[in-house]
Amino acid sequence: MHMTFGESLLVSLFSMFIVFVVLVSILVLIQLFSKLLALGSTQSGSCKPVESEKRVQPAAPAPAAFVPGPELSTGELRLKNVDEKTAAMIMAIVSDESSIPLSELRFKSIKLIEEES
Repeated sequence: MHMTFGESLLVSLFSMFIVFVVLVSILVLIQLFSKLLALGSTQSGSCKPVESEKRVQPAAPAPAAFVPGPELSTGELRLKNVDEKTAAMIMAIVSDESSIPLSELRFKSIKLIEEES
């Protein structure tokens, strides 16, 4: 049983119409419920009115950017059977997972550990 092009076009248009009808009905229900809830909350005196003139405290100033000083030394990084690109990815992952800026971490060596079969 094969459908012609016209029949399949009709079925797809009807399906899209049903989807749009359902979406519009959901939109109407959400609007209706939000108005009913707003009406119910203004009629019941159990909820305290929100003070419109609350003072908002300003946010704390952003911390200064970390700049390594002359007393900090990054030292040398020893790579053992690891290329620089892989080592950089490992360092970035460690920094991201630990939430410590890369500039505050010190890596002494990165070594590839071979799995034994």
